[in-house]
Amino acid sequence: MFRINNDFFSRQKKIAVFATGLFSVMTFSPLVNAVDCTGVSNWSASAVYTGGQEVVHTNSKYQARWWNQNANPSDNSGPWQVWNNLGVCGSSTSSSSSSSSSSSSSSSSSSSSSSSSSSSSSSNGGSSNCAAYSPGATYAVGDKVTNAGGNYECTVAGWCSSGSAAYEPGVGWAYQYAWTDISAAQCGSSSGSSSSSSSSSSSSSSSSSGGTTGGFSDVVSSAQFDQMFPNRNPFYTYQGLVEAAAFYPEFAGTGDIAMRRREAAAAMANFAHETGNLVYINEIAGGTYCSGTSTPCGVCASGKQYHGRGPIQLSWNYNYCSAGQALGIDLWGNPDLVAQDPAVAWKTALWYWMTQNGPGTMPAHQCIVGNNGFGCTIRSINGALECNGGNPSQVQSRINSFNNFKAILGTTSVGADSC
Repeated sequence: MFRINNDFFSRQKKIAVFATGLFSVMTFSPLVNAVDCTGVSNWSASAVYTGGQEVVHTNSKYQARWWNQNANPSDNSGPWQVWNNLGVCGSSTSSSSSSSSSSSSSSSSSSSSSSSSSSSSSSNGGSSNCAAYSPGATYAVGDKVTNAGGNYECTVAGWCSSGSAAYEPGVGWAYQYAWTDISAAQCGSSSGSSSSSSSSSSSSSSSSSGGTTGGFSDVVSSAQFDQMFPNRNPFYTYQGLVEAAAFYPEFAGTGDIAMRRREAAAAMANFAHETGNLVYINEIAGGTYCSGTSTPCGVCASGKQYHGRGPIQLSWNYNYCSAGQALGIDLWGNPDLVAQDPAVAWKTALWYWMTQNGPGTMPAHQCIVGNNGFGCTIRSINGALECNGGNPSQVQSRINSFNNFKAILGTTSVGADSC
């Protein structure tokens, strides 16, 4: 029998703490000036914050992106994280640090290109490296565009390429999550194709640092996916998963091939456990799951239910709001999309996997790429009820799936499998 009570209600009986992975984003910091922190309250671990609210912490100003509580801004600010670092209060330190880091990074990235070519291109006054923005086009980290009278550099490839109006540079309400404002001078000039030059530079930088390489289909083939889930519900398509992984390219795209396969196996093992091997789409018990707590989207949309849906069984109004904001989709107003569109369903699962701590201390993605073990991922998803001897059989069920999927994909464990 499918274990609905232990898995679904574990997360539904707690208010999720939205914390995120330890990703460094200094290189792509959008901060160019000191910020005014007058009248802004200090961050409090016990306070509840919603999207748009500002706080001061360790002499820096932060803005919340979605509902959160007890998510330390210093540890949880970045392109996919709950806090947006607006800058250092009354100091230009942030600006010079960001500028210096950005300059250094840019210098490093372009080292793969001929320095004489770059110099010649600049002196000859070639075309701008900032191409006109095209909604839905594929952008890599470091690509530069011009739009609505401004210039921008991509910092989160999946969001830059999403095509959602929310991420249109300079226009969309969430564009700063995907793009960094840059000056006309930073566009530079080039005698060649700006898009291919930028993509090549980004790809080179990513490969040399052990970052994202290739796509999800290089890690898990369609045949392997069928082998992992031979009796799955047709709703859970391989193509939907590939599309979702393209939105989060660091998923199963970080590190060497063994690590990439390990993350794919770990994620699929947890999703299998949550859905009875990808059989269930909606939570069997159903329910409204309106917390009554205000979210940036509102409290709860009239007549809508926020019960568990999809591979991670996304639950509660605030989670639908936060996931929707991150994905550029109104899931709070239309939660049924998670059970109607395979790509959306997979994206919500990867949103949680990549960005949410749950009852753990880090997102599941960070558990794997930080070599913290499969057991760490269990803790981040359902550790409050299963770990520390809470439910050994459920933990073992996840481990069994992980072992099976590791064998199919040809990878091994690193760190403790149990929690």
